[in-house]
Amino acid sequence: MLMNLALKSLRDRKGSIALSLMAMTVSIFILLGVEHIRHQTKESFSNTVSGVDLIVGARTGSLNLLLYSVFKIGNPTNNISWQSYQTIADNPKVKWAVPLSIGDSHKGFRVLGTTVDYFQHFSYGKKQRLHFAKGAAFNNVFDVVLGAQVAKKLGYKLGDTLVLSHGVAKNSFSLHKDNPFTVVGILSPTGTPVDNSLHVSLQGIEAIHLDGNSSHLGHQHKPHLHQHSADKDHHHDESIHVDEKVHQDAVFAKLQPQSITAIMVGLKSKITTFQLQRQINNFTGEAMLAILPGIALSELWQMMSILENTLLLVSALVFVSACLGVSAMLLSSIRERTREIQLLRVIGASPMFLFLLVELEALLIAVISIIFGAGLLSLSLFFAQSYLVSYLGLHISINIFSTSSLYLLGIIITASLLVAMIPSIMCYRQSASNKIFL
Repeated sequence: MLMNLALKSLRDRKGSIALSLMAMTVSIFILLGVEHIRHQTKESFSNTVSGVDLIVGARTGSLNLLLYSVFKIGNPTNNISWQSYQTIADNPKVKWAVPLSIGDSHKGFRVLGTTVDYFQHFSYGKKQRLHFAKGAAFNNVFDVVLGAQVAKKLGYKLGDTLVLSHGVAKNSFSLHKDNPFTVVGILSPTGTPVDNSLHVSLQGIEAIHLDGNSSHLGHQHKPHLHQHSADKDHHHDESIHVDEKVHQDAVFAKLQPQSITAIMVGLKSKITTFQLQRQINNFTGEAMLAILPGIALSELWQMMSILENTLLLVSALVFVSACLGVSAMLLSSIRERTREIQLLRVIGASPMFLFLLVELEALLIAVISIIFGAGLLSLSLFFAQSYLVSYLGLHISINIFSTSSLYLLGIIITASLLVAMIPSIMCYRQSASNKIFL
């Protein structure tokens, strides 16, 4: 009976209730959105790389090095020499070292120059290795391996050719048209910036930056073409083409990178991590910086904590203001419902019954607002997910329900009931003292 009465009472005041629902829905949308995105961003960043003991780059801020080398955000301040990479890789404490070269792009997606060791040693999440959905790692100079999102967004498949561009702008006028790359592999989705990257060999990066001279390297000893029959000419042209490709690959395979952007390092023993870090930071041959990914991420969260707390505070204030609006609406409706309450008292409704009626109305408004707010947030994340992945590299789950969000929903309902105590107590006192009949 109490539930039916509360629903009918809300329907009778649908105009004011609709406005209260809108205010509560918006406030819950903001509060849940800030909390969900905050946790998802931390999880997305934390799962991006694992199993890497040190990241080495040119001397800069630790956060800058972490962001451009792992998350593909921002640009490096400088490069480090190939000789420095070899020195680090040859260190007896080092188990493996993977060089990284960043600076080119394709239609807004970053290009990563590296070696085949990258696919063997790079891991994400709980030390999950990279897997190929199609094809395999690059083997020739002009082979490219695509991340899952790159292949999906641009519609590439194995055997397709593409042209890289200089810089990271989405629309670049500096295209390396003379040296197209062929898609030889597509990685499985990882939920990390790897999905939005194109992977090529270091030799491929060197080849496209030879100031336009790379186009004739494969033609240095081009055989002289004699006039024969049309059929012989056709086979002769094919053999020349094959010879040129083999020669070109052989020439490019000998290209030695002069510099790289960063190095991912895995150590034989975790005990030597700080020792090697100190050696690299004090390296006299070149100014370099070695960071621990986990510690750099902790620094990032410390910097972001002020912003997080500010957003949460603003969201909480918006919610409190919406709750107060609902409370004011219920309080003002008590005098408007004098006749209704009189009839309820006549048929035997106690003051406590009226108290619970107002509380139930507030609870219904809060629950309906939660449903609308959660639904609106999930729908917004569904449509914004591709944008967040493509432009920010963030994989935000559409499922907004987690332990923290459930706690937050409990707080929202409790706060709604507490704020509704004011009109509920007012109704209780008036009915108990018979002032309601005046």
